[in-house]
Amino acid sequence: MSTDDRRIEGGGTPESAWQAWGGLEAMAYITHDALVASHQRPVIVAPHPDDETLGFAGLMLKLAAAGHTLHLIAVTDGTASHAGSPHWTPERLAQQRPRESLEALSRLGCEQQTTVERLGLPDTRVADHEAALSDHLTAQLTSSHVVLTTWRGDGHPDHEATGRACARACEITGARLVEIPIWTWHWAAPGDERVPWHRARRLRLDDDMLAAKRAAICAHESQLTIDPATGRAPILPDHVLARLLRPCEIFLVPEPRDGAHH
Repeated sequence: MSTDDRRIEGGGTPESAWQAWGGLEAMAYITHDALVASHQRPVIVAPHPDDETLGFAGLMLKLAAAGHTLHLIAVTDGTASHAGSPHWTPERLAQQRPRESLEALSRLGCEQQTTVERLGLPDTRVADHEAALSDHLTAQLTSSHVVLTTWRGDGHPDHEATGRACARACEITGARLVEIPIWTWHWAAPGDERVPWHRARRLRLDDDMLAAKRAAICAHESQLTIDPATGRAPILPDHVLARLLRPCEIFLVPEPRDGAHH
């Protein structure tokens, strides 16, 4: 791991660099019903109680408007976000962060159409429970499900372990896997060869959807404010949010099987 420079620290790659690249503009657009068809059932698997908002809020809005029921699986309760803080203790975060997640759903207007399942796996240690997570998912998935989760190469160990567990469950059940990069925008550089750009597709968000996503993200107060006990910067500072509040959401769709076209 010592050679891995996918670090989630410092300011990361600024959004201005991504905008100047041209690669974002070159990505093909995709519609919500090409990601999740009307007969398919969306399952969102979020490593932490904000990943669904950061990654999928726009898509969730579109799917809910199209009449889908959303099933959200919260893998951890995000209890390790403020290590060593006497204010945001793990016990307090275990209460606060799931509450923030529900408030975000409420602000999106999706709460009536979303069922939430909390697994309570240990934050930062999802990899230790990866096989159990995969088995749990395999038991409830079918070929009619579309699993929406964080990319297996995203650079955060929980995001990657969750992505791998979902990929394995999808392979076994025939469910479709759609991944989203979240921390990738931080450590990667435009055109970075470690990112499968050929699988990337853009979902267009209009101004109203973007405003709703912004309002939903603002529900995650514990992640957006300076820690009053330690003075540490927010977990999600403005430069991080700038990369996640584009007028599109970017998904990594599966490789076509055996050259087949959908």
